[in-house]
Amino acid sequence: MRIATYNVEWFDALFDDSGALLMDDAWSARYDVTRAQQIEALGIVFTALDADAVLVIEAPDSHRRRSTTSALETFAEAFDLRARAVTMGFVNDTQQEIALLYDPDRVTARHDPVESDAAPRFDGVLRIDLDIDATEDKVQFSKPPLEVALRTAQGTDLRLIGAHLKSKAPHGASTRDQIMRLSIANRRKQLAQAIWLRRRIEQLMAAGEAVIVAGDLNDGPGLDEYEHLFGRSSVEIVLGDGGPRLFDPHAEQSLYAKRGPKPTTARFYLNHEKKFMQAMLDYVMVSPDLAARGPVWRIWHPFDDPHCWSTPELREALLTASDHFPVTLDIDI
Repeated sequence: MRIATYNVEWFDALFDDSGALLMDDAWSARYDVTRAQQIEALGIVFTALDADAVLVIEAPDSHRRRSTTSALETFAEAFDLRARAVTMGFVNDTQQEIALLYDPDRVTARHDPVESDAAPRFDGVLRIDLDIDATEDKVQFSKPPLEVALRTAQGTDLRLIGAHLKSKAPHGASTRDQIMRLSIANRRKQLAQAIWLRRRIEQLMAAGEAVIVAGDLNDGPGLDEYEHLFGRSSVEIVLGDGGPRLFDPHAEQSLYAKRGPKPTTARFYLNHEKKFMQAMLDYVMVSPDLAARGPVWRIWHPFDDPHCWSTPELREALLTASDHFPVTLDIDI
């Protein structure tokens, strides 16, 4: 079985309110890319992935007049994808939903949020002291993680959690001190969300559940100037440093390898520096029982993956479709 995570930049801008694809020459929300070009590129990428389940990060928006499910079903039908059924969780207000696109012949999937005293439902509130001032803070997810109960065609049950953790930009700050204070506060909230997510992971593993955590954690070594203020990154917190740890070889290499190249899953253009920056943001982490099954991870990077590089159509599609690249996990379940 192949499970993928893919952050699609401004997927929402490719659909009208009825969920129909806007296949035209108007500009997409991606720089210098038309809607038709981005849609065609995404069709090539999703077809090449041929995944049984794709966790879509920044999925099309859902609200009173728009439907994530309708948009993704339309997209799957347009490109005759096996992964054509949709499950999503709590709707958010960011125009960037989290949804699972899956093959109903290979897997069943349902949104199944759980909770405990230590880890409330992800649409709720976590009470935690963020800055050690003996004052309780209330933390909420701007993008509540998606909790899915999966059953494969072989009868394997597992829990898939899709997450998009992101530290907000310091909007409203103007002076250097204001920017610093707000940036640190936002990073602290992101780490609290990672703690919340880790508590849920520990709850599930303690109950004997097989767990996959996938998505964009938007945090890690070298990502911003404030990381040295905190003992751990979101990635390290979610992986765990006590009790059973999750495993992702790319996370391990990024965090702990002292020499050699580091893997990356995203490529951004820095306008003020006139160059591209690459970062490791997207992960598929698995519990020890799943890691013992010998899974194979792959980053579909247009330059670093030999097959992607040597297939011009796929290479160009990956660069056109999004500023992130898919990550897949192949595992016998």
